[in-house]
Amino acid sequence: MVEYASKDAAAALARAQELSATVRDGTKWYVRYLVIFGCASAAQALAVGLLVHPYGMAIGTGIGGVTVTALSVYAVRQRVSRRGFGWWHAGLMGVWTLLYVGVLLLGFGYFPGAVAWWVPGALVVALPGLIGSYLEARR
Repeated sequence: MVEYASKDAAAALARAQELSATVRDGTKWYVRYLVIFGCASAAQALAVGLLVHPYGMAIGTGIGGVTVTALSVYAVRQRVSRRGFGWWHAGLMGVWTLLYVGVLLLGFGYFPGAVAWWVPGALVVALPGLIGSYLEARR
């Protein structure tokens, strides 16, 4: 009887380790997602801020729309996500939104077309994706 219990426990432990590895390996997609999102956000901010109106807005909106659509399709096709993924992702997108709106409002109001504003602003807008991908890769 004890022999069966130890075999069952060993099998359960092996299965738990297998599932843990599956989740760990299966969630690496989110690192790529965040890097692409961060880089596309920087490109979008640069296009909106530095290209002549209305072309800059059209190109920036196109970059954002295509990127978010492609990343959304990519995300829903993934098999697993980490525990707490929804809150983590919502937090990153919330921070990104605040930074993006802040860069755009200040840039349009006080620094229209100023490379000295829009290049650092684009880097700031990319930070949630890039820092988030670094932190996700370390998990």
